[in-house]
Amino acid sequence: MHIFKTIFSRRMLVSFVMGFACGLPLLLTITVLQAWMKEEGVDLTVIGAMSLVGLPYTIKFLWAPLVDRFTFPFFGRRRGWLIVFQIVLTCSIILLGLSNPKNIWMIAAAAFLVTFFSASQDIVVDAYRREDLADAELGLGSSLYVNGYRVGMLFASGGGLIMADHISFSTVYFIMAACMLPGIATTLLTPEPVLSAGTPKNLKEAVLDPLIEYFSRQGALWMLAFILFYKIGDTMASAMTTPFYLDIGFSKTEIGTVVKLFGFWATVIGSLIGGVMMLRLGINRSLWIFGFLQAISTAGFVLLAKIGYSIPMLAGVIVFENLSGGMGTAAYVAFMGSITNKKFTATQYALLSSLMGVPRVLASAPTGYMAKQIGWTGFFIACTLIAVPGMLLLLKFAPWKESVKTL
Repeated sequence: MHIFKTIFSRRMLVSFVMGFACGLPLLLTITVLQAWMKEEGVDLTVIGAMSLVGLPYTIKFLWAPLVDRFTFPFFGRRRGWLIVFQIVLTCSIILLGLSNPKNIWMIAAAAFLVTFFSASQDIVVDAYRREDLADAELGLGSSLYVNGYRVGMLFASGGGLIMADHISFSTVYFIMAACMLPGIATTLLTPEPVLSAGTPKNLKEAVLDPLIEYFSRQGALWMLAFILFYKIGDTMASAMTTPFYLDIGFSKTEIGTVVKLFGFWATVIGSLIGGVMMLRLGINRSLWIFGFLQAISTAGFVLLAKIGYSIPMLAGVIVFENLSGGMGTAAYVAFMGSITNKKFTATQYALLSSLMGVPRVLASAPTGYMAKQIGWTGFFIACTLIAVPGMLLLLKFAPWKESVKTL
C-alpha cells in the first residue's frame, strides 16, 4: 500500500510533468526545424550546420553555478529560476515560430535562444527533482521524469510533423509554446523543496566547492569512470541499428513501424518497471541487474544477425533492447542524482549529465568503421563485451551486498 501511495504521489506527478516540459523543446530545434527549412528550400549544408544551436545542452554546466549561488526574491531558490526560464523559453518558441527559415541568422538566433533556455530549464528541473524526492524515491522519480521526457519528444517530433501537414509550421510552434503551460502551472503549484544543506555564499563556493567536495570523496574517479562506461556498449550498438536493419533486408516502413510501435512503449514500460523495482531493491542492486540485462539485449542483435530477415525476431529484439535500456537509463539517472550534494545540486548534476553525453558522441563515432571491418556479428559481440568494464566498476562503489533501502 505504501508503494502505491508513493507511485501516485504529488512528487511523482511533478517528475513526469517536468520531464514532459524538458523533452518538448529538444526536437523543436532539430527534427521539426529541419523539416520546416527543407520545405522552404534551405540548402542541406545549412540545415546540417543548424545542429550547432544545440551546443548549450553540452555546456550547461558553465552557468549552472549561477543557479546554485543566486536566488530570486520570489517563489524560492529553485522555483524562482524555473518560472523565469520557462516563461522566457515559451516566448523563445513563439519567436522561433515567427521567424523566417530563409533568414538564416534570424532562425539560428531564435533556435539558439530555445536551446539555451531549454538547457537552463533542465539544470533547475534536475536540481529540483533531486531535492524534492527522498533518496528511496529517486529511482521511480527518475523513471517517470525519463518517460515524461520521451512523451514530450514524441509529441514535438511526431505530433509536430503530423500537424505540419495540415497547418503552417508557425502555428505548430505556437501550439508547442502553449504546451509549456502545464509545466509553468506545475512550477507555480508545487512547493519549494526544503533546504537542508545550505547554499553557496559566493561564486567561489558555487564554482569551485562542488568540484572540491566531489573529488574529495573516496572512489570519486571510479564513479566518473562508471558514468562514462555503464551504457557504452548499449550506446555503441544503438548507433548502428538502423544501417544494420536495412542491411539484413528490412524495409524502412518495417523498421519505422516496429521501432515506433514496439520500441517506444517498451522503453516507457521498461522505465516504469525499473523505477518500481528500485523502490524495493535500491539503486545499487538495480544497476547490477539492469546492466546485465542491457548486455544480454545487445547480444540479441548477434542472434538477429545470424537469423537474418524475420519480423517476429526483429520485434522481439527491439522490445527486449528497449525494455532493458529503459530500466538501465532510469537507474543511471537515479544514480547520478543520488551522488550529488544538495548544496551544489545544480552544478554537480549538470557536470555529471554533460559527462553522460560523452560516450554518445565519442564512442559512437567509430562504430561504422568497426562494423565494416569485423561484420555485424563481430560488431555486436564487441559491443556486448565492452559493457563488462562498466559492470566491474560497480564492485568498487556499489557492491551487491549493500543494505537494501525499501519502502
